[in-house]
Amino acid sequence: MSLAVNARDAMPRGGTLRIELADRELDDRYAAGHRPCPAGRYAMLAVSDTGLGMDAETQRRIFEPFFTTKKAGEATGLGLSMVYGIVKQSGGFIWVSSEEGQGTTFEIYLPRVDETEAEVAAGPPPSPPSHSAGRILLVEDDLGVRGLMAELLEAKGYTVRAAGSPAEALAWAESSSEPLDLLVTDVVMPGLGGPELADRLGALRPGLRILFVSGYAGDALARDGQIGPGRRFLSKPFSEAALLRRVAEALAWPPGPVPGDPVN
Repeated sequence: MSLAVNARDAMPRGGTLRIELADRELDDRYAAGHRPCPAGRYAMLAVSDTGLGMDAETQRRIFEPFFTTKKAGEATGLGLSMVYGIVKQSGGFIWVSSEEGQGTTFEIYLPRVDETEAEVAAGPPPSPPSHSAGRILLVEDDLGVRGLMAELLEAKGYTVRAAGSPAEALAWAESSSEPLDLLVTDVVMPGLGGPELADRLGALRPGLRILFVSGYAGDALARDGQIGPGRRFLSKPFSEAALLRRVAEALAWPPGPVPGDPVN
C-alpha cells in the first residue's frame, strides 16, 4: 500500500503503476552482486511507476526514518522506513532503482516458505494474550501513527485511551479516576516532551510504567538516565510484533521508582 501510494504521488500528471509477482531462484553469481542477499528461492514483489524518479542522493536516503521529499505536513517520512523494517523482519531484501524523469522500481525478495497452507494451519493454535487487562494511555501527536498504534493494541485486548498532546493527556489524568497501567508516549512533541510528561503523570499515578517511542531519541534518553526501572524504549519505525513485545515487557515490570529515587 505504501509503495503504491508513493507511486501515485510520483505521477502527478498520470502514468502507469505496475505490480509484479514472481518466483525467483537466485544463484551464487546473482547473490554476489546483491549482497547481503544469499542465494536461494524467493518470492519477488516489484512495484514500478513511470513518474518523476529520484536522484542518487535521494535514493541513498530513501529508507531513513523521517526522511521525505514532500512538503511539511504532507508526509511523516515513516512510510518507506516501515516498508524496509517489515521486509527485513521477514528475512527479506529490498532494492530501489530510479532515474530522474524515468520512474522508479522497488524490488522486494522474500524467502520462499515450503509449507502448504494446510500444513501451516495444522500447527499449534496461538496462545491467548496474557495482557488483555492492560490499561494504556497513548500519547502521539501524529494522527495516523496514533490511530494505527491504538488499533493494534486494542486488537490484542488492551484498553487504550489515546491523546493527541501532552496537555490532553494531563487533563484526562487529572480529571479521571480510571486506573492506568502504562503510558506509551512519543518523546518529541509540541509543548511538553515525553520525559516531562512521564514525570508529571508518574506523580499523579504512582507505579505507572512508561514506554517511550521515538525515531532518534533513544541514546539521548539513556544518557540522561531517563530510561530506568519501569521505563522502556521503542525505536521508530517498528513492526506490530515489536510494539506488542515492548508493551508486554513494560507491563511485566514491577512499578517504577517513586519520585526522588535514583534511576539506574
